[in-house]
Amino acid sequence: MDQKKDRIPLLWQQICFDNDVKAFESLYYLLYDALVKFGMMYVNHREVAEEIVGDVFVKTWMGRDNMQHVQRIDTYLFVAVKNQSLNHLKKYSTLHVVVDDYENDVNLIDTTNPQIQLEKKELQVYLDQCINALPQQCRIIFKLIKEDGLKYKEVAEILNISPRTVQTQLVRAMQKLSISLSAYAAQPSATGVSIATFINTVLLLIFSKIFF
Repeated sequence: MDQKKDRIPLLWQQICFDNDVKAFESLYYLLYDALVKFGMMYVNHREVAEEIVGDVFVKTWMGRDNMQHVQRIDTYLFVAVKNQSLNHLKKYSTLHVVVDDYENDVNLIDTTNPQIQLEKKELQVYLDQCINALPQQCRIIFKLIKEDGLKYKEVAEILNISPRTVQTQLVRAMQKLSISLSAYAAQPSATGVSIATFINTVLLLIFSKIFF
C-alpha cells in the first residue's frame, strides 16, 4: 500500500496539470479495489459499490481543472465514495448487512494435513464473521487500518472524526475480536493440535498489523 501511495501525488499532478489520461488510468487501477471494498462497508451489493466508485472517478476526471487545490486525492476519493454511499442508502432506504467477498489466505501452520487445513479455514470463516459483526464504525475503521494500511489521521479525515476517536474505535474492535477468538479457542481440535495455537497466531498477526 505504501509503495502505491507514493505514486499517487505525482499521478494527480499529471492529471490536473497535463490532462494525462494514462496517469488517470493508473490512479484508477491503484485505488479502485480499495474504494469498492470501502463502499461495500456502507451498501449491500458489490455492483452498487462499483457504480458509485465509477461515478466518483468520472466526476473527478470531469472536474479535474477545478480540483488542482486538492492535495490528497486518495483521501478525497474515499470521502466522496463515503458520501455517495450514504446518499444512496438515504435515497433507497436500504437496510444492509455487509458481506465481504475477499479471501485471506493466512498460513497459520506450515503443514499439508487436511484436517488442520480444514480447521484453519473454519477459523478464517469465524474470524471474518467476527469482523463483520463489529459495530459499523468499528468495522470500517478496523478494515481501513488493518486491511488498507491507512494511518489514523487519514481515516479520521475520511470519516470526519478525530484521530482520538479512530484510536478508541480500533482498540474497541481489537478487544471484541480478542474476546470472540478466546471463546473459539476453548473448542477441542480433531487433530489434537490446540486451536489456541491458531488463535494466538491470528491475534499476533492482527496486533502486529501483518494479518491485514
